[in-house]
Amino acid sequence: MSQAKVSDAAIAQIAGEIKFDILAGVPEGSNDLKRSQIARTFISDTITAPTKEMFTYATMASLGDDVYHEPSTEQTHIARITGKEAALFMVSGTMSNQIGLRTHLMQPPYTILCDNRAHIFKGAGFHSGAAVTPVAPKNGHHLTLDDVKNNVVYGPDVHFAPTEVIALENTLNGTIFPQDEIIAISEFAHSKGIKMHLDGARIWHVAAETGKSLKELLEPFDSVSVCFSKGLGAPIGSCLVGSKEYITRARRIRLLFGGGMRQTGILSGSVAYALTHNFPLLPRVHALSHKLEKSLEDIGVTILSPAETCMANSGTRAALPEPLFLGGSRVVLHIQTSESAVDDLISLIATIAEEKRKAGFVKPEVQVNGHQDVYVRRVAH
Repeated sequence: MSQAKVSDAAIAQIAGEIKFDILAGVPEGSNDLKRSQIARTFISDTITAPTKEMFTYATMASLGDDVYHEPSTEQTHIARITGKEAALFMVSGTMSNQIGLRTHLMQPPYTILCDNRAHIFKGAGFHSGAAVTPVAPKNGHHLTLDDVKNNVVYGPDVHFAPTEVIALENTLNGTIFPQDEIIAISEFAHSKGIKMHLDGARIWHVAAETGKSLKELLEPFDSVSVCFSKGLGAPIGSCLVGSKEYITRARRIRLLFGGGMRQTGILSGSVAYALTHNFPLLPRVHALSHKLEKSLEDIGVTILSPAETCMANSGTRAALPEPLFLGGSRVVLHIQTSESAVDDLISLIATIAEEKRKAGFVKPEVQVNGHQDVYVRRVAH
């Protein structure tokens, strides 16, 4: 049956209903205001905004389709610098880690062993139907080989689901996982046929702080997720890296999870700009974190989770002519954090501490955010 031709008037009416101008009603200069607020925001390093230069560069990238293996995306470059055979672009670190784990898990029953503070802990059961063995590190900083040996499941005992993957995180709460411990855990895991996965969202910070190459840092792992919006300032994206066979399977699972993307060139362009121009900014972030930590300690704040890269801990709120934006006890610095914002935060905490001292207030040691290794104690002198 032939269909009657739709009139131009009908098309025009539908077009009028669906058109949308996202710029309408946006105050002039609102993005400049947002950028100034970001410079004073300590909630997370994911809140960084693309610069005009990043946008300009990104718009010149390829228009190819990623589902159909667009060859000019950043994936080949990421595989090369991480020392792996292949890489796969994802929209987020959550997707990259969860698909990374799911790709390893071939046939249940299986268990994933991880730090009890790890980000992957919350999603693995839902996405992969996997049991999870969350381990609290005895040293309060990072898992050790002894922690792993005491909790891993392998061998002929049929009463427990065997450990299929050991998933580590580096950095975790801004702290660096010692490389020699990672190597020891990896050698043990592989001797038992257990896979090693890394949530390396902020691995860029580890490279910047230790001077170790990504290839060296990631060599002990079978698969790694690296993030481009945390630390590096890209608007979106992570990459999963591993062997060619592994990434081929991950690509299929990505599509099943609804993660297939089309013209990712503009995102890849932002990533390329971030890798080239923003990675060298990380040492400045670390220097500001160290400055903040030392100043807090001088004030009388005892921080038991050291500011090794981009995070410190202080739960402080108060009004300022130019407000500071905090997200609780965790203070995160990033490439767009201004030094004046750090100075204002230090001054603010010093003022509050002095007021509490004058009032004779002493706050005992408390646990922050349910993490046994992150404590803040304000002491009156």
